Amino acid sequence: MLLKNKTIEGIQSGKISLIFRRWKKADVKKGGTQMTQKGVIGIDDIRVVTEDQITESDAKKAGFKSKDEMMSQMFERDEDIYKIKVHWVGEDPRKALRTNDKLSKKELDEIIRKLCKLDENSQRGNWTQLYLQMIHDQPNTHAAILAEQIGLTIPTFKPWVRKLKALGLTESLRPGYRLSPRGKKVLAALRQKHER
Repeated sequence: MLLKNKTIEGIQSGKISLIFRRWKKADVKKGGTQMTQKGVIGIDDIRVVTEDQITESDAKKAGFKSKDEMMSQMFERDEDIYKIKVHWVGEDPRKALRTNDKLSKKELDEIIRKLCKLDENSQRGNWTQLYLQMIHDQPNTHAAILAEQIGLTIPTFKPWVRKLKALGLTESLRPGYRLSPRGKKVLAALRQKHER
């Protein structure tokens, strides 16, 4: 579920507690969380509603002046309308991970084990160190350029980088990426391991 910065800021401040979306099937689950560009939101409830069931009060809780304004901004398509109750959970936990490069041998081994598992479960083979090295060598390089260098499209490339980001190893920039302090430490350990 993509959210605009203004919506996220409204959720963060408590002014927005509802989101409405047209979907074929729900993109989030009750009790789950959603990572956004500014932090994490919690999903308190999700249900299918008709347009008639949406009230003026609902529209205001979604950050709109009126129901008409909100409905005019929803895509007109033959899909269910989902009413999603949300709250602010907090900062992106990956931020704290990224800056933590004071890793014990056990923690470093655990991260490397996770990377090996990502490699093993991929039809692409050993990709994690290659991607880390590429991002290290070419910070601030547009994702399209990085993807092209290894024969991929952006939609194929980006989900793989997100897996590294989830471990706190990379940071998104505009454009491109860079290794986090944690990522640099892990890449150095991987290089050492493969030099033996």
